[in-house]
Amino acid sequence: MADPKGFLKYPRKDNPMRPIMQRVKDFNVMELDLGDGDRREQAARCMNCGIPFCHHGIFYGGGRAVSGCPNDNLIPEWNDLVYRNRDQAAFERLTKTNFLPDMTGRVCPAPCEASCVQALNGPGITIRNNEKFIIEQGFKNGWVVDSGKPLHRTGKKIAVVGSGPAGISAAWRLNQLGHSVTIFERDDRFGGLLMYGIPNMKLPKEVVERRIQTLRDVGIELVANTEVGTDISAEELKQNFDRVVICTGARQARDMDVDGRDLKGIYQAVDYLKIATQSVIEDGPAATTKLKGKHVVVIGGGDTGNDCIGTVIRQGCAGITQLEITPSLPTERQESNPWPEWPMVQKNGYGQKEARALFGDITTYSSTATAFFGNDGHVQEAEISKVNHFKPIAGSGKKIKADLVLLAMGFTGAEQWLFDQFNITEKNNNFTTNDSQVFVAGDCRRGPSLVIWGIFEGRKCAEKVNESLQVLANTKV
Repeated sequence: MADPKGFLKYPRKDNPMRPIMQRVKDFNVMELDLGDGDRREQAARCMNCGIPFCHHGIFYGGGRAVSGCPNDNLIPEWNDLVYRNRDQAAFERLTKTNFLPDMTGRVCPAPCEASCVQALNGPGITIRNNEKFIIEQGFKNGWVVDSGKPLHRTGKKIAVVGSGPAGISAAWRLNQLGHSVTIFERDDRFGGLLMYGIPNMKLPKEVVERRIQTLRDVGIELVANTEVGTDISAEELKQNFDRVVICTGARQARDMDVDGRDLKGIYQAVDYLKIATQSVIEDGPAATTKLKGKHVVVIGGGDTGNDCIGTVIRQGCAGITQLEITPSLPTERQESNPWPEWPMVQKNGYGQKEARALFGDITTYSSTATAFFGNDGHVQEAEISKVNHFKPIAGSGKKIKADLVLLAMGFTGAEQWLFDQFNITEKNNNFTTNDSQVFVAGDCRRGPSLVIWGIFEGRKCAEKVNESLQVLANTKV
């Protein structure tokens, strides 16, 4: 497997990031690529470990977390193929399971790397970066579209509702299996959170558009600006298609029930990020002065909060306060959190690093907002308090400037009204529902999760749909 001594000869080398003071001047991509020679050396570090924990998802923490790849990607195999300059074979092996490595190769937190055997005594393999290299070779050499085409058509028609990771994955696999697929998307552009939930500097929108074009190229029909229940009814979908797959994500965002919440200038993070991305698409990637002189409060310490920080910096804000309701994590792995589990240690995201370079430390832990105050209907101040067991501590409140407030507190689950359109009352582990014609996959089934989970769910759901149709399709995969 690769070079047996590669992990001894070659130190880990990550894709470089553009310098902070350079990258905050625009919305262009932050992460650059290593040269081919360096990338093959990184693949050579895969050490033939005997029992690779990286490519199988192991649950822990009561089933709430996963170590290793939940999509069961064949990681050691394609690392070896990259090392041996067999890029097409690496592409074929990677895309047996992962239909969107162009996305995960850029935005996945890579639980596979944390469970790499090398991570026991040093840095693991650059699995995410290697994956990105493979898929870029696939696009450069024209392998991607060919991999999605069916050998024949079954005559069956499938509607996929939602064009995020689960929807794209389900549509891709269903098309491979020979079914005619139509994707319905409520937004003006396709991609779901890939398009509007992740900023351009982290996931360039031309990468998303390139993937959407491959869907068209393999024969999938795409219909935008169409919402079930408004523009087309659930009954129409069931009448016109043999099966319906719902992949609408977990879009029900957590909110705050505090005084002043109805003031203007307080946004759900996903709504704000969508507006910001639309501006980048329409006006170009240069940084702006839209928030010049404005003080921003970001409530939430996860990836979405981090994306909000990176975005408001590029819009020229005067300062940022980030509130995280949970305590700060330890700086070192605890005995109760052993390898190969994901290390629950304190980390700083790219946005936090940028903010620290510009403003100093911006994040306050064990804190939340307890009220908002404004003038002429627009927010101007936030009252923030320390918390104990998620409850504000009396007497700890203070007011801070808040010209813009972004709520990045995560999501509670799917929008129930959509399932009500189909009279769905059961969402089962095998992707079926109480209606034999309707299936469900992704975050709208399992709850808020990673892009790689959406890919896994879409693929497995597609195969369940195929099974339900009792179609024996010969595929290339």
